[in-house]
Amino acid sequence: MMEEQEALDLAADWADISQGLRKDLGQQLHSQWIKPVQLGSFCKETGTLDLYLPTEFSANWVSDRFADRLSLAWKIARPDVRHVRISVLPGRRAMPGLRLGGEERGRRGSGDNGMGSQPGDALGLGAAELGTLGQTSIGLDPSLTFQSFVTGAANVLASNAAQRMAATETPQFAPLYLKAATGQGKTHLLHAIGHAYLASHPRARIFYCSAERFMVEFVQALRQNQTIEFKARLRGFDLLLVDDIQFIIGKASAQEELLYTIDALLAEGKRLVFAADRAPQALDGVEQRLLSRLSMGLVADMQPADIELRRAILEHRLARFSPTHVPADVVEFLARTINRNVRELVGGLNKLIAYAQLTGQAVSLQLAEEQLTDILSANRRRITIDEIQRTVCQFYRVDRTEMASKRRARAVVRPRQVAMYLAKVLTPRSYPEIGRKFGGRDHSTVIHAVRLIEDLRTRDADMDGDVRSLLRQLES
Repeated sequence: MMEEQEALDLAADWADISQGLRKDLGQQLHSQWIKPVQLGSFCKETGTLDLYLPTEFSANWVSDRFADRLSLAWKIARPDVRHVRISVLPGRRAMPGLRLGGEERGRRGSGDNGMGSQPGDALGLGAAELGTLGQTSIGLDPSLTFQSFVTGAANVLASNAAQRMAATETPQFAPLYLKAATGQGKTHLLHAIGHAYLASHPRARIFYCSAERFMVEFVQALRQNQTIEFKARLRGFDLLLVDDIQFIIGKASAQEELLYTIDALLAEGKRLVFAADRAPQALDGVEQRLLSRLSMGLVADMQPADIELRRAILEHRLARFSPTHVPADVVEFLARTINRNVRELVGGLNKLIAYAQLTGQAVSLQLAEEQLTDILSANRRRITIDEIQRTVCQFYRVDRTEMASKRRARAVVRPRQVAMYLAKVLTPRSYPEIGRKFGGRDHSTVIHAVRLIEDLRTRDADMDGDVRSLLRQLES
């Protein structure tokens, strides 16, 4: 419990610090560099706090420009934080070096088991080598497969195109470009393509990396006079998977090499897949010829997951936690409230279940609200109780004054109870606060209304339909 409270306190402090930086730096810089920062562990003995970013490029950029400012902000917020360490999120983008020439085989033959200290240590291995090294040795996450990817209206085009890219027959469109905001599943599809392609092409050679890693490896090859080996090795792959292509900025020589690599691989019928958080035409600092190559195949846009897809994702994940019962109202609450991206949605569910299992508590709506405060507050649109009352009154055609009146007629009471229920579901207000907005009613009256509407939704299809319609209006 103490560790959990410490984590919550750190999250609260970070929310305040982040908000202050947003005002100082402006919305654009904050969204691009500060918003992706994730809290790591805090060592009380050394006073060191770890902050993680998703890629080496972003970690270096933030460290160079904002390390002093972040350190000062944390020292003001928490005097026990004496050092701030900025690094790459473990297991994400810290891809190891690409082995060139005979160095790879020589090192593995001299006692290295090929696994390395990070997943993806030996990139671009065929299935024959895979037998002894395991699939993570080519940088693919074993859990990110098509079987674990949940498809809905928001991502069906990208999912179908990805499966076609991994199939035995030659894909109709090449290259494939997956465009999606952070946390919507584009990296999942990249890994899934790699796994499925190996299954249908056992002797295939695959290269998976981030765009920034591609640039780093190319620059290293230039410095070591190994550009010929780099080009030969890169163009020897059957499937090229490049993530976060938006980071291929600057370094005209690296962009030019990627351009020639695309042309060479396409000419030989090889397959290429790129992923980014924006369309090719919106990439900054990228040569026009490269933009043309990236957009010449199929650009598959992955929209933010809608409510139906978020529900399906939660149900799919819950199959992994069969011993833990998660009530339907909690699933619905998470699906409606955590709507920014899928990664946060799954992370919230994992945190809730882990807390319940470790403390022996039952999963409930109250527990979700208590333990997921940081995630919920970041996702909630600021819907007000006044807005809820106005919408409900229009829907049921009752006067706005009835929300605070003492009338007990059913035609008035039921809309009032629905409004109280929606106020609890859609706002962070407490029961007493909600009661005061409804004519100074006691918190027990609000609790009764919330439980009554929850029960009616399970038994009365008309009531459930009314609530769903109101939710759509308020969340749109």
